[in-house]
Amino acid sequence: MKHARIAFAVTAAALVLAGCSDADSPAPSASASTATSSISSGSGSSGSGSSGSGSTDSAPTPEPAPADASDKTSPASAGAKLTVTDIRTGRHENFDRVVYEMGGTGTPGWRVGYVDRAVQDGSGNDVAVAGGAILQVLIDGSAYPFDSGVEPYSGPNPVLAQPGGSVVEVNGSGVFEGVTQSFVGVAEPNTPFAVYALTNPTRLVVDVAR
Repeated sequence: MKHARIAFAVTAAALVLAGCSDADSPAPSASASTATSSISSGSGSSGSGSSGSGSTDSAPTPEPAPADASDKTSPASAGAKLTVTDIRTGRHENFDRVVYEMGGTGTPGWRVGYVDRAVQDGSGNDVAVAGGAILQVLIDGSAYPFDSGVEPYSGPNPVLAQPGGSVVEVNGSGVFEGVTQSFVGVAEPNTPFAVYALTNPTRLVVDVAR
C-alpha cells in the first residue's frame, strides 16, 4: 500500500510538471495579413503577435520604408489575363500601402513612376488626382472582364486614403490594350516607393514611404 501511495504521488507530480511545461512554452505568434507576411519574407517582419517568450514589452520590428523614388518595372507572365477586383489603402508605421487585388490567370507586370500629369490612355483626357505628386501605376497582363472571367472593381472611385499620410487617394482602374492604368495621389513629390506582386489572392502592392 505504501509503495502504491509513493507511485501515485510520483505520477501526480509528473503530471503537474508536464502541465507547467505546456503553460510556459512559447505561444504561436499571431500571423499577420497575407500581404504583410508575404512582403516581410523579403523585407523584414511586421507581425503584431507575441511569441509568449522573452519580454512582453518588446515591440515588433516594423517593415522598413521604401528607399528610392525611381521608376519600378517588372514583366507580366506569358498569357496573363488579370482584372482588378478591389482597390484598398492601408497605413503602416513607415509607409502607406495601396493594394490592387486581381482575379484571372497569370502574374501581373508593372510600370510605376511619377508623372507630371494624369492622362487617361486611349481618350487622352486629363484625370484630376488630389495630392502634391502623381504616381502612375500601369499593370501589364491585364484583360477585360469578358476575357478574364471575373467581375471588375466597381468603386468607389477615387479611393480615399486616411488623412495625413503619404498616400492621398487612388484614382482609376481602366483597361486599355492589355494594361490597367491607375493613379496614386501622393502628398509630396519624389517620395520613395516600392512595388511588389503577391499571390493567394493575386495582388499588386505599392508602398509609399511616410
